[in-house]
Amino acid sequence: MSITIALAGNPNCGKTTLFNLYTGSNQYVGNWPGVTVEKKEGKLRGHKDVKIMDLPGIYSLSPYTLEEVVTRDYIINEKPDVILNLVDASNIERNLYLTTQLVEMGMPVVVALNMIDIARKRGDKIDVNKLSKELGCVVVETSAIKGEGTTEVVEKAIEMAKKADKQIVAHTFGKNVEDALDDIIKAIEGSVDETQAKWFAVKLFERDNKATTVLKLTDEQKGKIEEIVVACENAMDDDSESIITNERYEYVGRVIKKTVSKKESGVLTISDKIDRIVTNRFLALPIFALVMWIVYYISITTIGTMMTDWTNEVFVGEILQEGIGGFLEGAGTADWLVGLIVDGIIGGVGAVLGFLPQMLVLFILLAILEDCGYMARIAFIMDRIFRKFGLSGKSFIPMLIGMGCGIPGIMASRTIENEKDRRMTIITTTFIPCGAKLPIIALIAAAVFSGSAWVATSAYFIGVGAIIFSGLFLKKTALFAGDPAPFIMELPQYHMPTIRNVLQSMFERGMGFVKKATTIVLISSIVIWFLASFGSVDGGIEMIEDLDESFLKSIGSVIAPIFVPLGFGSGNWQAAVATVMGLVAKEEVVGVFGILTSIGDADLAFELVEAGEIAALSPIAALFPSKIAAYGFLVFNLLCAPCFAAIGAVRKEMGSKKWTLIAIGYQTGLAYVVAMLIYYVGSAIYLGGSAVPAILLSAAVIGFIAFVTRDGKKEVKKDIAQKSVDID
Repeated sequence: MSITIALAGNPNCGKTTLFNLYTGSNQYVGNWPGVTVEKKEGKLRGHKDVKIMDLPGIYSLSPYTLEEVVTRDYIINEKPDVILNLVDASNIERNLYLTTQLVEMGMPVVVALNMIDIARKRGDKIDVNKLSKELGCVVVETSAIKGEGTTEVVEKAIEMAKKADKQIVAHTFGKNVEDALDDIIKAIEGSVDETQAKWFAVKLFERDNKATTVLKLTDEQKGKIEEIVVACENAMDDDSESIITNERYEYVGRVIKKTVSKKESGVLTISDKIDRIVTNRFLALPIFALVMWIVYYISITTIGTMMTDWTNEVFVGEILQEGIGGFLEGAGTADWLVGLIVDGIIGGVGAVLGFLPQMLVLFILLAILEDCGYMARIAFIMDRIFRKFGLSGKSFIPMLIGMGCGIPGIMASRTIENEKDRRMTIITTTFIPCGAKLPIIALIAAAVFSGSAWVATSAYFIGVGAIIFSGLFLKKTALFAGDPAPFIMELPQYHMPTIRNVLQSMFERGMGFVKKATTIVLISSIVIWFLASFGSVDGGIEMIEDLDESFLKSIGSVIAPIFVPLGFGSGNWQAAVATVMGLVAKEEVVGVFGILTSIGDADLAFELVEAGEIAALSPIAALFPSKIAAYGFLVFNLLCAPCFAAIGAVRKEMGSKKWTLIAIGYQTGLAYVVAMLIYYVGSAIYLGGSAVPAILLSAAVIGFIAFVTRDGKKEVKKDIAQKSVDID
């Protein structure tokens, strides 16, 4: 007998920890049919016939967000054998609101009273037997992190699934509401499964359009239901949705009063004490900056760099390239094939994979911050800042996700209801450096700035700065003018990260990077190698030794002038080619340099005159006229249009070619202007260059911003005037 267990609960209730504990490596990640919300399912360890479905974290089953729609549609249409509802015992009042809705859906429900260890530390006592009786379902105390009760609760869920008994709805609403629901159930009799009649009755009472559509009610039925609802609203002097919400909270309040004994209020928990510091109005940002500096310092400058240096220099350079190259040459392999394998494939892909150790260290540190609860605080901190600059706090969640990969970050914008805020989030999400951009940061930091930690940290905060500027700028344009959507979230209790969760998060993100490197980057590297190794000789195509005679040089020379104002276009076709290839995959920026240095640019370690001094630089640093230009190159590649895959995600989420072009144009335009300002202003300040170009450019940028935002100011005034009329 095959059994499906659906995990349901609020965000940050421990579902991911429990899901990973139950499934381990037997899990599959994809998207729900027709939508971009992540879908996770897996087999229960030791039970091949038991499937665990991890539903999106939600606060209710009202169709306000895509996650809520996905969850309710799955339960209604797929009808899992049992619902395992995770309830945060340390925040039980808020979590039981969802429980009351789940038990109405007709499927057996087992409640996992999770984080019970945190509730105990706070001095809270929960009478599990009374709670089980009040809810009408089995309740088991659990701690997913410590493994307490996790075996018992899943065994109870399997037991309930095998019984296949109808879930008894223990809770009731007030008499007026119950009478109205009974009348609605009679009105839809024959149109709905008996086990789900109460659920649909409640949804119809709330005037849930999706429920009406699913049932395909006749006009006569709709009219009868509307009469019932209006009569109840008149009797209770409130709208139907508010009536149900109030009834649920009153019921939850009664249950809590009977079953939960809380320690005296006013006693601060450890989490509260920590939050007084890390979310402090004045200390929050400096602490956040320090945390991110430490993260990048460890991953880019110290531990990560040690591992990456060995990978690049010893493993890729000496063991793979020299070893395989010597073997192939000894076997009499053709020169072009040796070049393809050693310089093209190993040089290109190896240059990208060489930065994998740094990325894994970064992913581990980010996973620790996520698992302990600090990332949720960052979202809270940034919400206060974002709203001042015209952005919704909800925008920061996709940006946090985008630190791993920009594509799921872009997809996560679907949870933002306000269309203007959603579009602005899509445009700005990829400004935060994703995992694919980390090798670019590490490359420039190591090759040009001697591994300085400030380069990586500044790259992150330049992304944040670009987002804040975009909020200020775009919100004052006619396209995006208006108030940002409100942002509500709960802060989970701090807890020690689990090794399993941290390693699994690192593994999933790392494997995504490796798959990309062995597919898209591999193909791109082969193309770059061919263009760099072959050229036109006497009207034919031949393998050449001098890069200046290659097809790549010809193509790069056409592209390079575009980047002359940024400081790295004049005589530097290599950087121009790398930038363009970054549109295929950001990792390929590093791959291009890896191939070119493998083919012959290793001998380019010439001396560069900088600020009146002669400095011996690496082959890559030697390609730039100054450190300022190299930093501008880095910033441009971080802020400009993302890779093709991410652009495809933008197109899908925008649902319009026009808006996709606006997004790409804005991202690239902003990147170009910022990189140009860095080059001219930086050259004037640090290299003794002329201040005239910097002044003229700054004036032009300020003038352009003032010109573009003038219509937005009019739009805001119209909104204020309209609100005044509405109030009057």
